[in-house]
Amino acid sequence: MEKLPFVQTKNISTTVRRIKILFSLFEEIQETSSSAVLPPSSILCLAELYSVIRKVKLLIESCKEGSSLWSLMQTESISNQFHALTKEMEKALDILPLRLLNVTVDTKEQVELLRKQAKRADLFIDPREIQRREEILQLMATNCDRKSKNKGPIDFDRVKQIFNSIGLTISLDYEDEISKLEAQAEKQAGTGGLIAVSNINSLISLISLSKTAILEEEHLVIKQNLKQPASKNVRPGQFSSCYSLVSDIPDELRCPISLDLIRDPVIVASGHTYDRNSIAQWINSGHLTCPKSGQRLIHMALIPNYALKSLIQQWCQENNIPITEPTLTPSDSESSSSKIKKYDKAIDYISATKAATDAVKMTAEFLVGKLATGSQDIQRQAAYELRLLAKSGMENRRIIAESGAIPFLITLLGSRDPRIQENAVTALLNLSIHENNKILIMSAGAIDSLIEVLRSGKTMEARGNAAAAIFSLSVIDEYKVIIGAHTKAIPALVGFLEDGTTAGKRDAAVALFNLAVYDANRQRIVLAGAVPLLIDLLMDDKAGITDDSLAVLALVLGCNEGLQALRKSRILVPLLVDLLRFGSSKGKNHSITLLLGLCKDTGEEIAGRLLMNPKSIPSLQKLAADGSLRARRQADALLRLLNRCCSQSQ
Repeated sequence: MEKLPFVQTKNISTTVRRIKILFSLFEEIQETSSSAVLPPSSILCLAELYSVIRKVKLLIESCKEGSSLWSLMQTESISNQFHALTKEMEKALDILPLRLLNVTVDTKEQVELLRKQAKRADLFIDPREIQRREEILQLMATNCDRKSKNKGPIDFDRVKQIFNSIGLTISLDYEDEISKLEAQAEKQAGTGGLIAVSNINSLISLISLSKTAILEEEHLVIKQNLKQPASKNVRPGQFSSCYSLVSDIPDELRCPISLDLIRDPVIVASGHTYDRNSIAQWINSGHLTCPKSGQRLIHMALIPNYALKSLIQQWCQENNIPITEPTLTPSDSESSSSKIKKYDKAIDYISATKAATDAVKMTAEFLVGKLATGSQDIQRQAAYELRLLAKSGMENRRIIAESGAIPFLITLLGSRDPRIQENAVTALLNLSIHENNKILIMSAGAIDSLIEVLRSGKTMEARGNAAAAIFSLSVIDEYKVIIGAHTKAIPALVGFLEDGTTAGKRDAAVALFNLAVYDANRQRIVLAGAVPLLIDLLMDDKAGITDDSLAVLALVLGCNEGLQALRKSRILVPLLVDLLRFGSSKGKNHSITLLLGLCKDTGEEIAGRLLMNPKSIPSLQKLAADGSLRARRQADALLRLLNRCCSQSQ
C-alpha cells in the first residue's frame, strides 16, 4: 500500500504488520512446495488464512476508497470488523500444523508469536477518532440550528483542522468526499437506512457550507492566477470553486446559496433561481423551503432556466472565463449525465396544485423522451426516475401514462440490462395501481412481456414485480379470462411458487387466486401442478402465505381435477385439522371449506381419515361454537356428515 487511509490508521497498520509476518511463511512454503507435498490439514488452514486476508484487503480498500467522514461516523463498527478478522486469523493459525511444514525455526517462532499476539489482541477504538466524530456531530447540530430559528456561528477554523486530519485539504478533496457521501447515501437508501441517509445528507450540507469558508488561501491563489493574461496555471476543476471571488460577477448571475457563478440554473416553486447542484443538496438535506424567501415549496421539481443559462454563457465569453461545461466524449457525457441526475433522485413529486401538476407533466414528458432516444445509461436512469415518480400518488400515475410512458416501458422489459428491466417492470407495476392504466397496459400488449420476465427475468426482484403486476392486472374480470387463456401465464406463476422470493411467492399465490375466480382457469391451475406446491407452502413458515395458499386450494376444489388432486394428498387432512386449531380466522374458514368439500360426494375415505384423527372432532366442535357464522354452519354440516359415516361404518 502506497499510502494508508486517514481513518482506522492504527488498526490497518497493525493488521498489515501481521500479514507481513505471514508473508515470510508463505514464501518458504512456496519455495519448498515443489519438493514436498503439503499435508491436507495445512491446506485447510491456508485456505482459511487466504479467506481472512481477502476480507482484510476488502475492508482496507473500503476505508481507503470510501468516504472518510462516513468511516469516522462508523468507527466502532469498522474497529469491530478488524478485531473479528484478527480473531479469525488466530483461529486459523491455531490449527496450522507448523511441525509438519518444512520451514525454518525462525519462521515457526514468528508465526507462533503472531498467533499468541492475535489471541491476546483486544478491540481497539481510536479515541482521537471518537473525539473527531463527536466534534463533527456537534458541528452538524450547529448547522441544523442555523437553519432553524436558533442561529449559531460555526467555528470554521476548527472544521478545517478536523477535515485536514482526515485528508480534506483542497477543493477537489471536498468535491470527491461529497461524491463518495452521495454514493453511500444511495447505497443506504437501497437497504432502507433512512436515519443513515439523513445523517449523510447532514454531512454533505456541512461540507458544502464549509467549503468556501475554509479554502480561502486556495481561492486567493486562484484569484491571482485569474488576473494574469494566461491562465495555464489554473486547473480546470478549480474554476468552479473560485467564481465567487471574481469581483465583477453580476449579483443576478450568482447562486444565492453558494454565491458562486451559477452553472446549471434551475427554477424552484417559489420562482427563485439557483444552481442545480446547490439547491439539490439543500432539498436532499431535508429542507422544504426556498432558501432565499423562506417560503414553503409546494413541489420539489427543478425547472431549467434556459434564458439565464444563455446570459451566463454570454457573460463568460465576454470576460474570457472558461465555460464550465466543456465538450465531452460520449462516455464522459453519459457519466456526467448520470452524475447530474443523482441530485434529483430524492425529489418529492407529490402533486398539490396545478403548478405542481404541470411540473410533474413536464418531468414525465422529459423522462419519456429519454426512454425513447437515450443511451442505455440514460434509459436506465429515466426508467428508475419514472419508477419513483409512479410510486407517489394516483395523479402522478395518470400523468405518466398520458405522457406515453407505457409503450416504451413495455419495450424495455426485453432489455438485456438487469437494472433497466427491473426498473421498467416496477414502473409498470406502480402505474397499474391506477384503474385506467390497467386498460392501457393490457391494450399495449404488455402481458406477453410480463410473463417472459416472470419466467426468466434477469433479477429475482424483476420476476417478483412481474408477478405482482400480473396480480394487479387480474383484478379486472375481463383480464382474468385473457391472462388465464395465455398458455404460459399460469405455469409461470406456479413455477414462481416454487423458486420465487417470499414476497414473490405471495404475489404469485394472490394472482392465482384472482385467476381461479374464473371457473375455466381452475383446471389450468391444477394441470400446471399447483396443488402439491400449495400444500407444501402450508408447512412453510418462512413463506408466510398459508392463508393465500388455502384460498387458492379452496377455489380449485370447485373443479373435478382439483378435487381429485386434493384427495390424493396424504398430508393435507392432518394439516387442515391443525389449521382448524391454530390457524388465523381466514385460515380456519378456508380449512373447514376444504374439509367439507373433500368429505362430500364420495369422500368416504377422507371422512374415515378425519375420524381416525383424534384432534379432528374436538377442533370441529370448538369451531362450531366459536367460529364465524359461515364457519359454524360448515363445521355443523361436517360433524353431521361424519356422524352419518360413523353410523354406516358401525
